[in-house]
Amino acid sequence: QINKKFSIGNCFLVPFLASKSLSQTTQHINKTQHCKTLPGLVSSQAQLCRSNLELMQTIIQAAREVKKVCQKTFTDMRWNCSSIDAPKFLPDLERGTRESAFVYALSAAAISHTIARACTSGDLRLCSCGPIPGEIPEPGYRWGGCADNLHYGLLMGSKFSDAPMKMKKKSGSNANKLMHLHNSEVGRQALRDALVMKCKCHGVSGSCSIRTCWRGLQDLKDIAIDLKTKYLSATKVVHRPMGTRKQLVPKDIDIRPVRENELVYLQSSPDYCMRNDKLGSFGTQDRQCNKTSSGSDSCDLMCCGRGYNPYSERVVERCHCKYHWCCYVTCKKCERTVEKYVCK
Repeated sequence: QINKKFSIGNCFLVPFLASKSLSQTTQHINKTQHCKTLPGLVSSQAQLCRSNLELMQTIIQAAREVKKVCQKTFTDMRWNCSSIDAPKFLPDLERGTRESAFVYALSAAAISHTIARACTSGDLRLCSCGPIPGEIPEPGYRWGGCADNLHYGLLMGSKFSDAPMKMKKKSGSNANKLMHLHNSEVGRQALRDALVMKCKCHGVSGSCSIRTCWRGLQDLKDIAIDLKTKYLSATKVVHRPMGTRKQLVPKDIDIRPVRENELVYLQSSPDYCMRNDKLGSFGTQDRQCNKTSSGSDSCDLMCCGRGYNPYSERVVERCHCKYHWCCYVTCKKCERTVEKYVCK
C-alpha cells in the first residue's frame, strides 16, 4: 500500500514537482489503484497515471531534481528555494511572485527533461530514442547514437503539468492560471533551446577521424541557470481586457505584449531579509555569506545590513599529490582552518 502522505500537492496554486513528500517518497507506483491515493491529482492527471504507471516514477525523479537544482541555483540569493523544503508550500510560491514563476518554469522543464532522457535510457517502454535529424551532417560527422526524445518529453510533460490550469471548474484566479501556463511554457522553451549536438570520436589512437553525433539535452542545472537569468529580468504583469478577453500585459509597458521567452509575475516579492510566515520568507539569519564578494552572496546584501558573525572551521583536503607511472595518483591529507561568516 502506498504511503498516503505521498502527495503531488495542489497542482493549481503550487507546482506538484516541488512537493516535499513527492520528492522524498520511496514508494514504487506499480498498481493502478495507487493513483487513487495521490491527493491533488485532477481527473486527467489521474487518468494519465493509470495508463502510464512507469511515467509516475519518472515524475518522482523529476521532483527530486527540481528541489536539488533549485536550491543549488539560488544558494547565493536571499531567496534560496527553502520553501520547497517546507512541509507545505509557503506564500512565496502561492501568490504569483517571480519566485513562483521560476519554480513553475523549472518544474515544467524538469518533467519533460526527465521523461526525454528516460526514453533514451530505456526506462519508459512507450518511447525510445529521438528521431535522427533530417539535415546531412558535415564531412567527418555522422548521425548515430541515441538522441534524447524531446518530442515525447514535451508531449507527456505538458499533458501532466498543465492539466490543473486548463480545468474550467478548478477554483482560483484566471490571472494565476494564465501566469502559470505562460511560465511553464517558458520553461519548456528553455528546454528546446538546450537540445544540442553531442558527438563521440572514433579513429586510430584517438585521431577522431570520424564523429558519431546525436541530439542531446544539456543538464538541468544549465537550464536552471538560463531560467535564473530570466527570473532576474522577469516582467510584472496585470490581467486586463485586450479585445474580447482578458490577457496578461506588462504593467508598466503598455506598448507591447508579453514576450514568449520572458518570465512574468503578478505580485511583488518581499525582500526576504526577515522571517515572515505570512509572506513565506524564512529570512537570512544564520545564512552563510561571502565577505569578499560584491554580488548577491556578499555579507552586506545577504545580511541586509544587519552585520555578520565570523567562525572558524577545520577542513581536510587532498594535498601533495604525486603521479606514479603507470598510472595512479597518491595524495596526502592536509588540514587547515578557514574563516567563514554567517548573518546576524
